Amino acid sequence: MSIPNRSDSLASSLQAGVLAVDRPCWRRAVLAALLGAGGLFLVACGPAQTAPERSNSPSALPVRVLHMQEQELPLSLEVVGQAEASKHVEVRARVTGLIERQRYSEGEPVRAGDVLYQIERAPFEIALQQARAHLAQQQAQLEQARREHERLRPLAESQAVSRREADSAESALQLAQAAVAQAQAQVREAELNLSYTTVTAPIAGISGRSQKSEGALVNPGADSLLTTIAQVDPIWVRFALSETEAAQMRQGNGTQVSLTDARGASLLGVGKINFAATAVDTSLGTVSLRAEFANPRQQVLPGQFLKVHVTLGRTRGFLVPQSAVVQTEQGRMVWVVRDSQAQPTPIQTGGWSGSDWVVTGGLKAGDQVIVDNLMKLRPGVPVTTQAAPSEAN
Repeated sequence: MSIPNRSDSLASSLQAGVLAVDRPCWRRAVLAALLGAGGLFLVACGPAQTAPERSNSPSALPVRVLHMQEQELPLSLEVVGQAEASKHVEVRARVTGLIERQRYSEGEPVRAGDVLYQIERAPFEIALQQARAHLAQQQAQLEQARREHERLRPLAESQAVSRREADSAESALQLAQAAVAQAQAQVREAELNLSYTTVTAPIAGISGRSQKSEGALVNPGADSLLTTIAQVDPIWVRFALSETEAAQMRQGNGTQVSLTDARGASLLGVGKINFAATAVDTSLGTVSLRAEFANPRQQVLPGQFLKVHVTLGRTRGFLVPQSAVVQTEQGRMVWVVRDSQAQPTPIQTGGWSGSDWVVTGGLKAGDQVIVDNLMKLRPGVPVTTQAAPSEAN
């Protein structure tokens, strides 16, 4: 009688008792029996586990939304403009001479009529004296010609002298009169040249850098520039609008213009449009405009770039953050929650109000506009909504 192998009997018992146990559990039980050395090993095996089922429906995407509320808003446009002086003149030498003295400080304000340079006067004073002496000479000759004419006129009437002598006397008088007029013009020219030796500011404004130093020889030729003066009060700001925006401006009532710097701080108060081009720039499709602002403290300087805000009036619409508006080939759009799904919605914008778009069409009161996770959105994607921080506060 043979004694059955202990390991074989244990394996048979385990195999018979765990028919409902999954194969991995049975293998662990057999391994425990083979390795056991007379001890009892209990192997706990649970019911067979199956892989979790995958849902065919995508999980809802969490998004933050703003609830739209219609309100009356300013209809405004924001463009970049550049400041320029309302007047900019070049101060040039009008006579030839040496600069004896510079009588202004570069970069400082000057008033109209202030002396900027003094050019050597002596040569022009001498020229004026010579012109006056020549004038006196011509006036003396005129008096002589007039006396001769007066003496011969009665003699010619009584035919005591020939007609030719009388005509010669009259011609001499006319020539003397012309010579005096010419001499008077020369005196005036000499006086004018002498006045040009004192170079004055033609307008009030900010003086520029001096192009010539004291002792330099200047002349009224191509190299005659001495300095420049820019009038910055008022200051002008040039900017451009698209054809559509320019049409809106023309249709608007009470157009206002204001400025902000790069940080968004307001500058110079409200200005006024003082120029609008009558034609569209065909290369850019824009209309050039210019606004005027009071600038008494010189807060804005020529050449400075600024943000120009053109207020065209007021309109009813919705405020939508700039980050929530998507630009497409067809125009601007936003994502709106409808039936717990994200749906793209085309909109019409009317300008800016601060950092928000003024939406004048495409939305209605109560619409939920999505303001984040825009890159993950697709039409019909399920979403769960949460109020945006600005609305929750």
